[in-house]
Amino acid sequence: MDAAQQQLSMREVMRIPAFRRLWLGQLVSLLGDFLALFAVLTYASFKLHATAAQVTFISVAFLIPFAFFGPIAGVFVDRWDLKRTMIASDLIRAALIFTLIFVPNLYGIYALLAALSFVSTFFIPAQSVALRTLVPPHGLLSANAMMQQAMQVIRIFTPALAGALVAWFGAYVCYFIDGFSFLFSALMIAPLLIRREQALAAAPGKTTVGSVVSELGAGARFIFTHASILFVIVAITAGMFAISCFGPLLAVYVRDNLKTNELVFGIVNSLVGVGMIVCTLLIGRFAQSRSKTYMVIEGLMIMGASVALMAAFGNVTMASVAMLGIGVGAALLMIPSQTLIQAETPMEMVGRVNSSLWSLMSVAQVIGLIFSGSLAERLGIVKLFYLSAAMLAIIGAVGYFRLLAKPMQAAQAKSAGTEQ
Repeated sequence: MDAAQQQLSMREVMRIPAFRRLWLGQLVSLLGDFLALFAVLTYASFKLHATAAQVTFISVAFLIPFAFFGPIAGVFVDRWDLKRTMIASDLIRAALIFTLIFVPNLYGIYALLAALSFVSTFFIPAQSVALRTLVPPHGLLSANAMMQQAMQVIRIFTPALAGALVAWFGAYVCYFIDGFSFLFSALMIAPLLIRREQALAAAPGKTTVGSVVSELGAGARFIFTHASILFVIVAITAGMFAISCFGPLLAVYVRDNLKTNELVFGIVNSLVGVGMIVCTLLIGRFAQSRSKTYMVIEGLMIMGASVALMAAFGNVTMASVAMLGIGVGAALLMIPSQTLIQAETPMEMVGRVNSSLWSLMSVAQVIGLIFSGSLAERLGIVKLFYLSAAMLAIIGAVGYFRLLAKPMQAAQAKSAGTEQ
């Protein structure tokens, strides 16, 4: 079982100076990102009077580069120096976000957000590889939990802070904060000593179209021949699709099904983050007795059951419980999956595999954002919620029987044969 080695706690992981710097840089950068995103949405909605479709396309513009360019970026991350890649990405993103101050229309916003996302396709897999080099294997689960916890804490209190800043000073102050947060991240990364085995990190000869395609193919073959990694990538993709299907419709569900107001929507929505934070605090204990694959399956089942619960009971209490459950399930899905990919992927392929994960997640989110409205109109919100829950449960069941039940039955049969 992959949980046999005693897992490091979050406190023990935070004692690693290099990880502490990486985590602090990520925390500040995420704060800036959420402030800037809220400011963009506010500016587009109230100053440019964007339609619902135009506001939705802000998210789509950010996701498209991840969806279509992510795997190619991963090839270069596997070739390039990690620290230089992350610092260059931070500096370029800082320049882009400062440029956003001077953008007067929606088309400029779309273009700049797409450019930001394009640069991020290099930073995110590079950070994942760096995490593996800076933290021992038995500390990766807690390290990923800390990264997720930082994101959820920021997500919970940022809307109120961003709202106050935009109201008092205007959207531009949020752009300034985000730009300086990228500079701070670069300063945190600069002193780090990030070492990959030279044989693995060195780029093979010239970079040609053929060499990039060849390395993309090698990464894809590894994913499709590694059952556990293929399953967790499919699981995360399904989870993101389900969230993208019901997430944008949550406000409508609160209004039409729960018959309540904006305050309840805000509270219920924030409970997903609360559930994820609770799970990140406790996940180290689960890891001592469960495999990462088993935790991913549990995450799918908890998410599916929570979405079904929300569909079955049209009241605020059960919706609150369901949203907490979705947060717990999402954390159980994301953290062990990222850890398993980092730990079991050969070092020379971590960038490509991680980028492929982000690409599929982005595709799932785009499809969910685009089609959730039309599906809800045809099926109704409640039926769409049930459909999302069924999809999560089916993928969890397939994973259980293919990855856990059959190997356990085979081991029991072998044991019985040996005894005879």
